[in-house]
Amino acid sequence: MPGLVPGIHVFVRGTGGAVDGRDEPGHDQASDLGPGLEPVMTHDTYPDSYIRGILVTCRTIAMVGASAKDNRPSFFAFKYLLERGYLMIPVNPGLAGQKILGQTVYARLADIPEPVDMVDLFRNASVAPQVLDEMLAMTPRPAVLWMQLGVRDDATAARAEAAGIKVVMDRCPKIEYGRLSSEIGWMGVNSRTLSSKRAPMPQKGVQRLALGRVTTAGGSIARASEPDETGRP
Repeated sequence: MPGLVPGIHVFVRGTGGAVDGRDEPGHDQASDLGPGLEPVMTHDTYPDSYIRGILVTCRTIAMVGASAKDNRPSFFAFKYLLERGYLMIPVNPGLAGQKILGQTVYARLADIPEPVDMVDLFRNASVAPQVLDEMLAMTPRPAVLWMQLGVRDDATAARAEAAGIKVVMDRCPKIEYGRLSSEIGWMGVNSRTLSSKRAPMPQKGVQRLALGRVTTAGGSIARASEPDETGRP
């Protein structure tokens, strides 16, 4: 069936069947399926354009389960994204009122005093329904629920998508940013991303690349605004 994203298994609402699709440039996926039908991702794979679009448009991220211990994966991811211009908000009831890398820790999403674009769940899947309930009660509502590596809850994902929230599961935004920006390529890791533009040669210090590169898998998406001296975009 034309107009579907390569590598994505979809269920077509209204037919009860599953199909594999092949993308054709310029096609609108939903329009090719006919009235009243739309593709539903099974979340086994994601096109680069989907992940890149989220990482470019979401600038404020609340990390549920952020740790202050510098040997924990959540700390590594929090620090990495903070250094790349995202406004990172740690959420951990056991650390409420303290600071992680200078950022105030909140006990729950409802306590955050500013709008949140994305919630990054760094806890096990059993708390996903509760976290989604908190998201649905927020005003404005976060646009994305991202579940970290090893975290997957299809029922919660379906409920979030029904409410208009984008979902990513079993992925790490730190890894995906590094892969799509080709930063991990400097460490000898195959990013699986082909680009028409050569990444700049590293200068002094840590090499940090933005997401404004063109890839054959993800297409071209405008570069996110660069952060100013305060760390905000």
